[in-house]
Amino acid sequence: MAKKPRPIRDRLIDAALDLAGERPWRTVTLGDIAAAARSDLATLHRHFPSRTAIVAAVMDRTSAAMLGDADAAASDEPPHDRLLDALMRRLDALRAHKAAVRSILRDAPADPIGLVCAAPAFLNAMAWTLEAAGIGSSGIAGRVRVKGLAAIYLGALRVWLGDDSADQGRTMAFIDQRLKRAERLAALLPGGIVGRAPRDAEEEPAA
Repeated sequence: MAKKPRPIRDRLIDAALDLAGERPWRTVTLGDIAAAARSDLATLHRHFPSRTAIVAAVMDRTSAAMLGDADAAASDEPPHDRLLDALMRRLDALRAHKAAVRSILRDAPADPIGLVCAAPAFLNAMAWTLEAAGIGSSGIAGRVRVKGLAAIYLGALRVWLGDDSADQGRTMAFIDQRLKRAERLAALLPGGIVGRAPRDAEEEPAA
């Protein structure tokens, strides 16, 4: 039986990541991405109006992979452990594209407008990470948690990019340490950083 072709949206994302892994992200044009995906600019535009939109889609796809790999049995673990596991699942989903992540992050400061445009998608990804760990991301306390986790994750990315060990020990140790520090600081805030999300909450994570 012939293998079913990947959806064009995934092919475009994969093409962008492959190109970013081969050369500086700033040199990758939309035309390059369309050509690498064996598509055209019109099709690319229908799915992604900009390179920033592609980066946002990578974050969204990573969130989906993180959520899909969740272990229901872990729901009884302490919040710290659940959040550590969720963050590591995010990084595991990106492992095949580590070179691309390095390229995109390295060139990000040269595109301040792109950084601003990507910020909502990044914070939304952090909100979903909290929710995956059973921690609320809504309201004032939730927004504080989201921003605190964003800082931890950005630091973890830098460690992860230099961590070539099979067990990702350095990365796990960094996240563990930063989460413990955040928990001590957040103990002074209403609900702390690891307050459990209400079971009957139906609103989506805060962006």
